[in-house]
This record gives sequence, structure tokens and C-alpha cells, in this order.
Amino acid sequence: WVYEVDGVMAERLAAVEDVDIDHDGRFKYILIKVNSSDSWKYIVRGYSFASYHADILERVQPGIEGIGLTCDCVGGGRIQHNSADKSIHVYGYSTGFGRADHSIAVQKLKDKYPDYARIDFSNEGY
Repeated sequence: WVYEVDGVMAERLAAVEDVDIDHDGRFKYILIKVNSSDSWKYIVRGYSFASYHADILERVQPGIEGIGLTCDCVGGGRIQHNSADKSIHVYGYSTGFGRADHSIAVQKLKDKYPDYARIDFSNEGY
């Protein structure tokens, strides 16, 4: 019985997409730790609608909690996404959540966009 529950939770965790960002532009992003009963993973979310990093968490959190998982924002920053040039630059920090570990975000982005010419980060800037 416990293994069935854990298997379901693992499936739910796996179903949460690792990366969801806007197609182009400069926008805020957050790194979120999503937790199941026995496992966890990081996800990246970034959208131009967000005036504040917390706006992104407010949009994403109900969907994650709605499938029985929990989540915590572990930091934020900004993304410059240029799909025509196939480049993404991650930088800066969130005043409210602090600086995300951009190296984790970059690895997730590289997994999502393997054909991109450049995906990098800098801890400079706001």
C-alpha cells in the first residue's frame, strides 16, 4: 500500500514540467523546489507578466499543490530569452526570494533547449 502511494507521488512529481518560460524577451524567473512524500526536484518558471517574482509563485503554486505536492521558491533572477538567436542568459536576483542558484536553472534550460547555441548565467545585475 505504501509503495502504491509513493509510486503515485513519484508519477505526479515526474508530471510537473521542469521548465516553463516565455518564448522571448526579458523577464523575471524563479527556481522552485517541488516536493513529494519521498522525493523532490527543481523546476524553472519565468514569465513576462510578473511585476514581482512572487507573482510567478502565486500562479504556479496552486497547480502544484492541487496534485498533492508541495513547493518552495528557493530564489529568483531574470532571464533574457532570444529564440531567434537560440540564446538564453540567466542573471540577477529576487529582492524577495534572494538569488537562485543560476547553475541549476541553466542546466534545466539546457535540458529543455538542447539545440540552443548559448545558455549561460552571471551573478551580476539585478
